[in-house]
Amino acid sequence: MIQAIGLTSNPRKELPPAVDDVSFEAHAGRVTALLGAPGAGKTTALGLMLELQRGRGVTYFRGRPLHRIPHPAREVGVLLGDVPGHPARSVRGHLRMLCAASGVPGRRADEVLEAVGLVSLRDERLGVLSRGMDRRLGLACALLPDPHTLVLDDPARGLSAGEKNWLHGMLRAHAAQGGTVLWATADAKEAARIADHVVTLERGRLVADQDAADFSRTRLRPRVAVRSPHAARLSVLLAQEARSAQRSVEVVREGGNRLCVYGSTCADIGETAFRNGIVVHRLADEVGDMGPGAGAAEEAAGAPEPPSDTPRPAAAPPRHPVVPAGEESLTPVHRDGNTPEAADAEDVPPDPVRRPRLAGRTPRADRALTAGADLPPPISVRPAPRPLRPVRYEIRRATGVATGFLVGAGVLVVSALTAVLLARVGHTPQPRLLAAWPEELPLPPAALGAGLLGALAFGDEFRHPALAADRGTVPRRLGLLTAKLLVASATALVLAVLTVGCDAELLYLVYGREVVQVPADWLPLSAAWLGLVTGCACAGVLAAGVFRSTTAGLAAVVAVPLLVVPLVQKVMEGPSVRAPAPFAGRLPLRWPFGGERHLDVVLRLVAQPVGGALALSLGALLCAYLLTGLRSRVR
Repeated sequence: MIQAIGLTSNPRKELPPAVDDVSFEAHAGRVTALLGAPGAGKTTALGLMLELQRGRGVTYFRGRPLHRIPHPAREVGVLLGDVPGHPARSVRGHLRMLCAASGVPGRRADEVLEAVGLVSLRDERLGVLSRGMDRRLGLACALLPDPHTLVLDDPARGLSAGEKNWLHGMLRAHAAQGGTVLWATADAKEAARIADHVVTLERGRLVADQDAADFSRTRLRPRVAVRSPHAARLSVLLAQEARSAQRSVEVVREGGNRLCVYGSTCADIGETAFRNGIVVHRLADEVGDMGPGAGAAEEAAGAPEPPSDTPRPAAAPPRHPVVPAGEESLTPVHRDGNTPEAADAEDVPPDPVRRPRLAGRTPRADRALTAGADLPPPISVRPAPRPLRPVRYEIRRATGVATGFLVGAGVLVVSALTAVLLARVGHTPQPRLLAAWPEELPLPPAALGAGLLGALAFGDEFRHPALAADRGTVPRRLGLLTAKLLVASATALVLAVLTVGCDAELLYLVYGREVVQVPADWLPLSAAWLGLVTGCACAGVLAAGVFRSTTAGLAAVVAVPLLVVPLVQKVMEGPSVRAPAPFAGRLPLRWPFGGERHLDVVLRLVAQPVGGALALSLGALLCAYLLTGLRSRVR
């Protein structure tokens, strides 16, 4: 269940808080609607519950706040707005990337795609999906880790009647299997028809917390349903009498011989019809409507027709067992299929509830709500956490779009052409010739490309936050940072080797063998080249993670030779009294295989202006990243 206690947002300037002391509960096995007009504070309340916004109050998900849950996505499935994915990524690739992040098998992506009816669109790009397909994909992302709780912010906005019926059926099916569903909506008719419990907000305050039956009886606008062969004449007479009596009465023609009268009673309408000799076939009070047009909506809801791509209903075993109140199970089993000994000690089982039947809801309507709802199968056994899980996620994120491949291809082409032009002009040392590094450029094209790829590693995360659905901004965890640094470094090494190889091959084909001879000091030169490209990639990753922008990450890479190197040179300039002695001669122990010589090479590279500036920049960016991550955790 969900327990929200004292949710209060931080006020801005002189304005009152958008949410002020809101407390409510959403029980397992039930669909809870958070109802309110636009601007009532629904989205802010959900943001406070999910720790996406700063404020006061606490929310417990089965007895634990979200920041205390080791794997929040496995507990809470979230759908806020559109799917936060890269528009060039495929539907299946996006889900497989989230599978790697959640630690679930890759086949889970195909299971949820089949459940939400997107199997035929699995190779389509996210940017071309319609509103209805985007809603289906968002629900698939929320159901991917098999969560117990679903939190959705107005998921049916902008959908057709068929798509709404399908979505409502999925929510009811999830609740019927013991899960908790909390969804925000501004449509009172929808809340009364679908939800078991309705929590109403007005201007950021809680004004009602009641069952759907009580909500329909006390909070919705009552009306009188009239059927008469003389509906047009009766409508005119009712309007005339309301004007003469100065009463607020609204008469709406619902088509044919049906009228809906708001602000009047059956007695008044019956007397008017009797005085004027009008035959009335039906005269009844109704609730569950906020205005005209509800009759057609209710009739459509009574027998919905799922779209053609909606999967057929199929029997599924309960994944979230619902135990009647007062009864206990002799063999308690957690929802993931594990025994209590194997589960987390802090894990709290779902609340035992019995979903009451709403007043006025027929079994046929209940079956219609869940028609076409076929949830994906539960995850019976979850794999143990592995250190390579973030690396797998980062590889799928980097290879899921063509941006990285295009950048790499552009770097190789520019480097090869630059090397040919430098060889034609002459007066360029061979190391710079092979690296395609003119004197006029602060960095070679390969280093700039590696820095751009590193900046994209975090820049795309903040621009298209696929991991932000359950915890807001990109999680500042060391595992994710380490994975990005490893993948970016490996990509930079491959790019550096390919650049030198392509440049050497093209120079050999154009100018002959003498241009591409191997220099005598190839080992330190190779180490310097690989260190430069790898350092630029790591600097791009860290800078983009700190400043949350790809442009800022690339600017930090370019600032190393333009700003940091002159600063380091200015600090170190001046007469030197002592010359540095070889580090290997001062070691107390001898390293095997000549390790001290390699260490000397590394230290000489760091002692150079570019190497020292790059090492200094990396250290400063790493400290800034750790400080910002610690600050966000404290908040």
